[in-house]
Amino acid sequence: MTGPATPPSGGPSHASADGPPAGGAGAPVLAVDIGGTKLAAALVEPDGRVAAYDRVATPGGADVGAEELWRVLEGLLDTLVSDAGDPPLAGVGTGCGGPMTWPAAEVSPLNIPAWRNGFPLRARLRDRYPGLPVRIHNDAICVAIAEHWLGAGRGRDNVLGMVVSTGVGGGLILGGRLVNGASGNAGHIGHIVVEPDGPPCGCGGRGCLEAVARGPGLVAWARERGWRPQSPEATGVELAADARDGHPVAAAAMRRAGRAIGIAIASATHLCDLEVAAIGGGLSQTGPLLFEPMAEAFREHARMEFARRLRIVPAALGQTAGLVGAAALVFAQDRYWSAG
Repeated sequence: MTGPATPPSGGPSHASADGPPAGGAGAPVLAVDIGGTKLAAALVEPDGRVAAYDRVATPGGADVGAEELWRVLEGLLDTLVSDAGDPPLAGVGTGCGGPMTWPAAEVSPLNIPAWRNGFPLRARLRDRYPGLPVRIHNDAICVAIAEHWLGAGRGRDNVLGMVVSTGVGGGLILGGRLVNGASGNAGHIGHIVVEPDGPPCGCGGRGCLEAVARGPGLVAWARERGWRPQSPEATGVELAADARDGHPVAAAAMRRAGRAIGIAIASATHLCDLEVAAIGGGLSQTGPLLFEPMAEAFREHARMEFARRLRIVPAALGQTAGLVGAAALVFAQDRYWSAG
């Protein structure tokens, strides 16, 4: 799937804060999306079009080490660039699961055990691509950037972008610019507490949105209540399929997730006075199963008049949104990158 071919108004900026402009005005960005289930890479043109794309499964298991995962990522990037004819690059933009130190991007993703102890991702990429600007942000923040730059939030100044998948994350655009916060982790809606006595979360807390609504958490909740999937490695996709077919436990799981997300969005909207919440990630593809209880819970909890103006919409850029947003860290740095 490719992004839109129409450039944003005003056009992207090619100035670099951490290296000279690279590759010429039409050069693509090497964009990377690192998540708990997949590693994806693309060459993204200045107008946001995905010109080349490849992905591999994220290696899992307790025996996968940090260097093995890095070698898999290297292989993916080398193959993508080589197959495209080794074009000059404008830079490298990357979204990765968090948390991370920022902007140094020593990453400790909760859903990638091999890198949970602070893998120096930005330093490694800078060594591999010397002379190019290398920018890294949280993967959900990259989705938020993409939806503001070219997607469902285009033309709006106050946007929440969310990913609901293996984890739940988000990013905030306020006043037309990305909000980083004190440590680069602003917008991490997955750790808003929606059930104070709810399930334990990988962050160490309890009742976080991520603990309730992430795909693996939904599967575990449904299994405990009698749902029996056909495959031993069941996913949220299989759960949603059974919910569509009328399985009561599967349907209850999806409703529980949707309501938790709606409650979290209501809280974020009251705090930030948002215009649009764009929801992406694998579970967002389930449509009404997730969005109907989400809208219901939002209406129940968003009681201030200004909050009720928020539009909750599916992310417009699909599964390449994170890659497009990672490229925007280079192409549109005036709005989305404020670090060195």
